[in-house]
Parts: sequence; C-alpha cells; structure tokens
Amino acid sequence: MIRLVIVVDQISDWAPYYPTEHLVAAEDYLAGPSSHDVSRALVINLCQDYAYLSTGYYCSLLAEARGHRVLPSVSTLNDLQTPLLFGLDRKAVSKSVKKVVTRLQCEDSDRFEFLFYFGQTDINEFDDISNTIFNFFPCPISKATLTKASDKDGTWALQSVVPVTLDKLSSEQETQFAEAFQNFSSKLWRQAKPRPKLKHDMAVLINPDEKMPPSNRRALVKFRQAGRRFGINVETITQQDWVRLAEYDALFIRQTTAINDETYQFAKQAELEGLVVMDDPGSIMRCTNKVYLAELLNKKKVPAPTSLILNARQLNNLPEIVKPLGYPVVLKIPDGAFSRGVVKAKNEVELIQHATTLFSQSKLIIAQEFVKTDYDWRIGILGRKPIFACQYFMTRGHWQIYKHSASGRVASGDFTTMLVEDAPKEVIKVALKAANLIGDGLYGVDLKQSGDRVMVIEVNDNPNVDAGVEDVALGDGLYDIIMEEFLRRIEQQ
Repeated sequence: MIRLVIVVDQISDWAPYYPTEHLVAAEDYLAGPSSHDVSRALVINLCQDYAYLSTGYYCSLLAEARGHRVLPSVSTLNDLQTPLLFGLDRKAVSKSVKKVVTRLQCEDSDRFEFLFYFGQTDINEFDDISNTIFNFFPCPISKATLTKASDKDGTWALQSVVPVTLDKLSSEQETQFAEAFQNFSSKLWRQAKPRPKLKHDMAVLINPDEKMPPSNRRALVKFRQAGRRFGINVETITQQDWVRLAEYDALFIRQTTAINDETYQFAKQAELEGLVVMDDPGSIMRCTNKVYLAELLNKKKVPAPTSLILNARQLNNLPEIVKPLGYPVVLKIPDGAFSRGVVKAKNEVELIQHATTLFSQSKLIIAQEFVKTDYDWRIGILGRKPIFACQYFMTRGHWQIYKHSASGRVASGDFTTMLVEDAPKEVIKVALKAANLIGDGLYGVDLKQSGDRVMVIEVNDNPNVDAGVEDVALGDGLYDIIMEEFLRRIEQQ
C-alpha cells in the first residue's frame, strides 16, 4: 500500500482543513529518514516556495531520491519555468477554448485565467483543458492563463501555467482544493507519450563559447566520423537552433548541463518530441544536484565518503554537527561542476566562513569527510556497461583535479587512461552500482580508492569524452561504441 505524505512549510498551514496523520513539516521531511521515509510513498508537496534551491524544491528533489512519487516533481517545477517546453497540442487547446467562450457567451474577452486543482476546476467547460495541462505538468494547484491572438481566426493559446500555493487561496478556493484533493488521492496520472521518429539524424548541442566543454573539437569531429560509419548524420547545433530540434532523431548534449539553463530545456523538449536523448532530462536532474546524489547513495547503501546535508539554520551549530567528519572537511554547493563550488575547511573558522558563503547561494549544502588520494577514478558507463576507465590526478600542489585561480585560469592534473578490464574490479563494480541508480544513459562515475575502500564521489550525467584523454585506450572505438548505442536506440524507437 502506498503511504500518503503531505508536506507543508508549517503544520499551521493546514489549519483550514481536517487534521490528518499524513501531515509532515518540510523541515522534518528534509531531515529524514523517519516514519515518513517508507519505500512506497506518494508525497504531495504544498510548500509555499518552489523556486530553484528553495525548501519546496528540495522537498521534491529528496522525495525522488528516496524513491517516492512526488507532486510536483522537480521535472515539473523546471518545466513550468520554461514556457517553450509546452508539449501540448496548441491547435487542440485553441479549439477547446473557442468552444468554451462560445458556451459562456464571452467572445469579447481576449484573456482567461483560472485555477485548477489536481486537474480539476470549478468551471466545468474547462475540465478537458485543465486535465490536459495537468497531464503534462502535474502540480497540486496551478493557474493557467489563456490569451486570444489578434488574428482574424481569433486563435487562442496557452500563455502560461504557474504553480499556486495554499497561502494564496481564498476561502472558496480552499473548499475547491479540499474536494479535488480528496478525489485525486486515490488516482494515478499519466504521462505524454513521445512521438516516433524515422530518419537517422543526430543533433549535438554545444556552446562554442564554453571554456571547459565536455568534448573538445577533435572529439566532435570523431563523433561525426563515427556517426557516418553507423549511418547517422551528426550535426552540431547551438542554443539558437531550438526551432530545428524536431528535425532530428537524436540529441547528444556536449555542453555542460544544468537544470536552470538551455541544456535541460533542450533535453526535455527532445524527449517530448520522441528523440533519443543523452543526457535525458531525468539524468540531468539527478546528477546535477549533489544533495540528491548524497541522499540516493546513502539510501541505496552505495559506498561513499561520509556526508551530511546541512541547512542554513544550522550555521551557528556547524562545528558540533560536522565534528564526526573531522578536519579538514569538504563543503559542496549542490550544483557545482569542474571543482567549482567545492571548498575545504581546515578548522572551525574556515568552516563558518565557507558555509556562510555557500548558504547565500543554496538553502542546503553538503559537508563531506576529506579523503586524501593522489587521483580520482572516472569510469565511463553507457547503457549499464563500462566503456572506459581513467585516473585523473590532482593538480600539482592542490587537493583537487582542477584548480581555479582568481584570474579565471584553470589548471588541471595529469591522467592515465586504460581498458576497463585493466581497472580494479571493485572500482568497476561500485561505479556500475551507482550509475544504475540514475538510469541507462551515458555517465561518468567519479570514485576514490583508499586502501581497500572504494567510494563514489559523484555521478556525472555529462562526462568528458575528449580526444587525447578518454579515448587513449580505445581510440576511435570509443566513439563507435557511443554511436552504435545511439543507433540501437533510434531503431528501437
């Protein structure tokens, strides 16, 4: 049986409704695990702020890490920030709205706003529209804005969908929400199905201005050559090529990914269009936030350095909280990349100083035990199989692989690339266990090896595949492996 969990900022936020044993304060849910941290749970996140890295955002993020079904999901929250991602059939929406305004005898209006709760609304004529929107963007409470164009046909369009929180509801709307919630709690929601594609064309998304892209220029050429060997036309695109995305059968993202930029938008839209996508949006969401990964690895008992998830309210008590980790201690911002947003505190003074800076950027940060090694392992995994193994050595005189100077220059350490079979079996085993929790895409698992101890540092959804580095052992064979997997998935579609 699935347990229902209702998360609110404060228990008092639920005062207008009947008391329920399913209610949990956001702070308690984030602290977990506890009685609400069961393997099968449906989490209704009713926090008052869903913004990126807010308390509401983290409640949805950690719910997914714990294997809970959550409404709204992080994917939905991100989608609602990017209007271009609407995968709705706009012609169908326009036709439906036109019928509604005719029935309501308000053809002179050029704008409609209405609330709906779990896909239900008090305006019967909008039931179909609200249900359609809810199927694409499942959110407890949403407001849709529909506008009419000035063309002669009077075309209607969905201008925006935004989440609405409990504190914004009137007394009448609270009653509507309660009735809809009662009706929804025993139902499931479905997801839109991708449309099949036939032609073998691949888009490779890059940012020409990126200083540290995941694939260098020579690697992009080799991907193009490998694509031809497998009958795939490989073409690089940039952010400006958004409107052309539907022309392709596959999208390969070779730009550093982030939830709040165009890489996630491209991945989500490509998925809606039925393209084969690496990185898929789910993998981007899971891998780009270290808080999610820390919770996931801990729950699934994947060996990793001892970590603590900290919130800003704990700032004054941090020395006592992180004491079990010892010094030095590593602090991490959730969405850092290439060693950015990762600092080392040697003592209590540096701990408070660094934590204060990081908390100004995120409600939660990670404290992690410092494990000194000469190098980190990077195991490349594709389709749940290891494809390359590298040792990345620390920058000379520094404790990380990358060293960022105040001038903006970046130094990096040396590397050694080898065949998968030449890497330690335990390293490969642990890397596979971690990557398989994320999905079946292309991942780079970073690990530390200290004596007999093998620990996962993080899982990257957008691992480097650079000519002259990751391809040293396999040569062009590495690019062939990746293109062959794309071909297999395209043909499966």
